Amino acid sequence: MSSHHFVKEQQEPALLLLDTAQLSYEQIAPLLEWVPTVLVAEPMVERVLSWGIKIDVILATREYQKAHFNLLEEQYPLRFLTCPSGDYLQEGLQYLIATKHTAVNIIGYDHRHVFALEATLDLINVVIFDGPIRYFPVREKTFKKWFPQSSIQLHAPDETLIEMKTDTDSQFIKVTHATFVEAEEGTITFQAMQPFWIGEMIGDGNSQP
Repeated sequence: MSSHHFVKEQQEPALLLLDTAQLSYEQIAPLLEWVPTVLVAEPMVERVLSWGIKIDVILATREYQKAHFNLLEEQYPLRFLTCPSGDYLQEGLQYLIATKHTAVNIIGYDHRHVFALEATLDLINVVIFDGPIRYFPVREKTFKKWFPQSSIQLHAPDETLIEMKTDTDSQFIKVTHATFVEAEEGTITFQAMQPFWIGEMIGDGNSQP
């Protein structure tokens, strides 16, 4: 049994790798620190294996499974999860929910489609990595967090009003496509009447929401 599989109690966020094209191993490595359950979409398997990451579940077609049956032994314990339609995201999420995982980091999901995940958020906590930006949902009307000096993206349906408060300032922001705000180091409070997402640049030293 490898150390990767020593203890897995579904307490740490799982890692679902859909597309790694815009991220390096160095950017993903911190997410592996607590030995998460790792799911990988068929097109990404070769690259993830080249990084030396131990895979738990491969989301793949039956054809791929037959052609790569050797991986079951080489990556033991490993399982295949059949995705005949190529819908790796939904198959992966359904598996994680069924196996009682409480959270997942999804690599390579287009943030413009996050609103399609609204119903899923009742069942599992989701954080999205799209290129160099990490997105997490804000589902309560008020959200407070410490931020470093950085650019923050506010992602919500167009015309959504979000109030942004710091120790010295308060402003209302009307969200349009790719709305970014400049944050000084310190605690920021956001308020809105509907759910929205916050995007942070990877590598800014941010803590988990």
